[in-house]
Amino acid sequence: MAIKTRMSAEERREEILDAARHEFAERGLHGTSTEDIAKRAGISQPYVFRLFGTKKDLFLASCERCWQQTHDVMREAAVGTTGEEAMDAMGQAYMDLLDRDPAFLRLQMGMYAAAGDPDVREAARRGYGELVQFVERVSGVPAEEITKFFAYGMLLNVMASMGLDRAATGWAGRLLEGCPGSED
Repeated sequence: MAIKTRMSAEERREEILDAARHEFAERGLHGTSTEDIAKRAGISQPYVFRLFGTKKDLFLASCERCWQQTHDVMREAAVGTTGEEAMDAMGQAYMDLLDRDPAFLRLQMGMYAAAGDPDVREAARRGYGELVQFVERVSGVPAEEITKFFAYGMLLNVMASMGLDRAATGWAGRLLEGCPGSED
């Protein structure tokens, strides 16, 4: 008989957030049930509510975790760099994250889609704003370059959400030709 070790509340919270990321990525805030999240996490639905309060609070915590993961990936990539080198490293690290974890992008896009809710909108604005400030601080490049970095990033997000990758052809390939790193 296998011995089960008991998880701490924090470990269980992380497990629920991981399950929520996948579920919210598939069906969004309003199409996802806490029952599905609980089932994926292998716990009871009341325990989800005990740790997070409401489904919206769980969605917001998932979005916060998404922003934190973006910051972590970019921060690690930019270590020891500045300027354009930092921008290239952060952009590549972000694209690698999207390649590794498609649910990450779908959750992010779901956050933007649910931004009609004032709490979600505020979380999206705060997370995006903090990311912009981080990139400005780390890179030290002029505002115009920051704007291009985020414009290209959003274009790549939209294209990736449509299942188009960096090897796309036709109209998508033509758009990608103008993006930094397309010469790789």
